[in-house]
Amino acid sequence: MASYPAADTPRGATITVRWSVLGPALVAALGGFLFGYDTGVISAALLYLTAVFGLSSTLQEVVVAALLLGAIGGVAGGGPLVDRFGRRRLLMVSAAVFCIGALASAFTPNPGVLIAARFVLGLAIGTASLVVPTYIAEMAPRQVRGRLVSLQQLMITVGIFVSYLVGFAFSGVDQGWRWMLGLAVVPAAVMLLGLLGLAESPRWLLSRGRDDEARAVMLRSRGPREADEELAEIREISAAERGMSIRDVFGRQLRPAVLLGVAVAATNQLVGVNAVIYYTPTLLTRAGFGDAAALLSTVGIGLVNMLVTIVALLAIDRVGRRPLLLGGTAIVVVSLVVLGVLFLLPSQTGVTGAVLVAVLCVYIAAFAASLGLGIWLINSEIFPTAVRGKAAGAGTVTHWTLDFLISLSVLTAIGALTATGLFWLYACFGVLGFLYLFRNLPETKGRSLEDIEQALRRRTEAVR
Repeated sequence: MASYPAADTPRGATITVRWSVLGPALVAALGGFLFGYDTGVISAALLYLTAVFGLSSTLQEVVVAALLLGAIGGVAGGGPLVDRFGRRRLLMVSAAVFCIGALASAFTPNPGVLIAARFVLGLAIGTASLVVPTYIAEMAPRQVRGRLVSLQQLMITVGIFVSYLVGFAFSGVDQGWRWMLGLAVVPAAVMLLGLLGLAESPRWLLSRGRDDEARAVMLRSRGPREADEELAEIREISAAERGMSIRDVFGRQLRPAVLLGVAVAATNQLVGVNAVIYYTPTLLTRAGFGDAAALLSTVGIGLVNMLVTIVALLAIDRVGRRPLLLGGTAIVVVSLVVLGVLFLLPSQTGVTGAVLVAVLCVYIAAFAASLGLGIWLINSEIFPTAVRGKAAGAGTVTHWTLDFLISLSVLTAIGALTATGLFWLYACFGVLGFLYLFRNLPETKGRSLEDIEQALRRRTEAVR
């Protein structure tokens, strides 16, 4: 068991997180690790794949974007399936597909097979990105839900960091790129085995009329009184939701929540974070860095990303969602403006190069503490249980669609707009996202999922 400061208890008080909650959260969050690893490792592998297969800039973008196109398909298909078949089963399918995609990538004989394998990995990533935060949110006590759901983002950053380390470690190895891509099979296999012993979400069980099973799962992490109160609250909300369908997701009642989920996801992507994650080594080598220096700088950026995510995760249930999201987004915008200025200078090596890497670290740190955590947490908290998978899918599809479009256009956009123009464009999108979130983002710290849902419903009725 582990103890953490509680969000809604007096200063210095702690609550105990039982292994029955922390264990499933950690196993499920391996989906986040694989998400981070498989998206991050391509940045190092591209330096060698380009030479081995003679990839043009367009083909480099296609190799990166194939995974993201698959992720869109994974989210689109996973939304209805997770509400029908359950959270745990979908996670097991995702883990198996991760294994297949990793091995196919490692043994690819040509770019065509690599693109297909990356698409398969994308299917697993898209499904996991939807199901993992939903599953953790529905398993977690409200006092630590923010931290536990944010394990998804923490594990994404750990996966990215590990992928950068692996890329640097195998940079001098013959056909080392195959090891870079193939090692993802190890955490995928661990995730699959770990899921065999996990319980299904109590909220999903209750929605299927399996009340006794739901209570038994709930009692593993709550006392009898707390479990019964939470189950009663879920039943009350579920009764009002009975008969809700995918059509209701886009109706007036859920529209504010859906728009908020989409706005968080859109801002997450439109500030250009994955242009940095996928193409930092390429950008730095074009700016005059050597391959080793570019990869080592990328490792440093990945380390900052991971460490700041840990700090933000520990603070999210104490500080709250709004301060972190709004403050971090503001710093992201300022960093993008400064990066644009640096790329206007005649040279990006020497002192300018050091400043460039430092500002990239500030950018990724601000993103990690705000939009990085926010997309998964907000989308896991604001929707009704009966349609949570479908509704959260709207934000997740937005995330992956924009990620796909950005990854497919970064190198082309730099050629057309210059790096400065591209970073300043991302800054403009960041300003728009900040303004929308400032006006519409509620504080969800320390509130039950059902309380958040009722508050959003009352807000909708108030503006009718």
